[in-house]
Amino acid sequence: MKTTKKIVLSEDEMPKYWYNVLADMPNKPLPPLNPKTRKPVTLSDLEPIFAKGLIEQEVSTERWIEIPEEVRNLYRIYRPTPLVRASGLEKALDTPAKIYFKNESVSPVGSHKLNSAIPQAYYNKIEGVKSITTETGAGQWGSAMSIACKHFGLNLNVYMVKVSYEQKPYRKAVMNTYGANVFASPSDTTEIGRKMQQQFPGTSGSLGMAISEAVEEALKDPNTKYTLGSVLNHVMLHQTIIGLEAEKQMEIAGDYPDVVIACFGGGSNFGGIALPFLRHKFAEGKDIRLIAAEPASCPKLTRGKFEYDFGDTEGYTPLLPMYTLGHDFEPASIHAGGLRYHGAGSIVSQLRKDGLVEAEDINQTETFQAGIIFARAEGIIPAPESTHAIAVAIREALKAKEEGKEKVILFNLSGHGLIDMMAYEDYLSGKLGDYEVPQSIIDESIGKLKDLQPE
Repeated sequence: MKTTKKIVLSEDEMPKYWYNVLADMPNKPLPPLNPKTRKPVTLSDLEPIFAKGLIEQEVSTERWIEIPEEVRNLYRIYRPTPLVRASGLEKALDTPAKIYFKNESVSPVGSHKLNSAIPQAYYNKIEGVKSITTETGAGQWGSAMSIACKHFGLNLNVYMVKVSYEQKPYRKAVMNTYGANVFASPSDTTEIGRKMQQQFPGTSGSLGMAISEAVEEALKDPNTKYTLGSVLNHVMLHQTIIGLEAEKQMEIAGDYPDVVIACFGGGSNFGGIALPFLRHKFAEGKDIRLIAAEPASCPKLTRGKFEYDFGDTEGYTPLLPMYTLGHDFEPASIHAGGLRYHGAGSIVSQLRKDGLVEAEDINQTETFQAGIIFARAEGIIPAPESTHAIAVAIREALKAKEEGKEKVILFNLSGHGLIDMMAYEDYLSGKLGDYEVPQSIIDESIGKLKDLQPE
């Protein structure tokens, strides 16, 4: 393992504003639709589910939105996060490429998710909300909301996808330690949970099911609101603090990325690091590639279709314009639970449709091989989700070696894998396999969306 070069900003250099890419997108995303009227949703449609401050951010087209001081004070616990020159990985790959990673694993919960959990809890608190419900895939978002809700004195119920609940018991323990209640989804707690168990006996669950359960609970109690860890515009907004810091740090390093990479579930950490750099493409014509790395078992950007679809399994959410595999698509039980989501957020979907972002899908064994190469070179064991970004970064570095060209690669290390060691144990013992979705299953799932499309 070779010593890396770490670029750290001071607290005073932490951004004071989030960046809203909607202000600069040449083609704005299509509006979300009320599933009953098929008309664009109104603010009043969203108020039973979300805090008003978050709804305002969801529809805002202002370029810069100020970060509240109370949120910035909590960010200061772990931000700004380091940018690291991965010289050990460069040596291991024998590549002429320069590789940098933004280390979001240094947050108290070990991932980037706290960047949005803190402001979401804050806006609910100042509105007078008493309780929050949410979903979580691998547990990072649930952990982040747990500590954020504890800080602001909010009760929290978390619906954790069943397969991750069983694979990652320590994630549940983390959430319980912070004071949250955690239910394996689909659960016996909600009507939709019981319905899903009857409809799909033995199901391992999905993020779509967990979202349905959390939204159902929020709709039944006026003092309870729902929060989402990815997909929506306001979540992307909060996460842009990652890329805004990275811009300053790359400037200090004297480099500018040719390619920016992040793993992709619904889009939160990809949008967080990529969107601030995308504005340079809009404003200055910068030649930069942005690559979303998704699992081959849940390939919405690479093999899905751009359609209106629900964000959840039951159809409680508005219809969203997205690249999707269909809202009742149930992904394989891979260890990267945070990426097992059927659709992509509207912002990234529109950018993908316009050719402004790229996507690559990766098999599970390649991702864990990449994670181990990275761990041995840099000393950090990455989360299974983050290994997807590392795998694509390695692909790009090896291409640079083949071509004999220098290239600057930046990827987001969205979290560490210290609570995911069973996944590494399974890989090292040869128990993990690959699963690519048959096209017939994708076609069947997407075919069910025909009646949801506006006339």
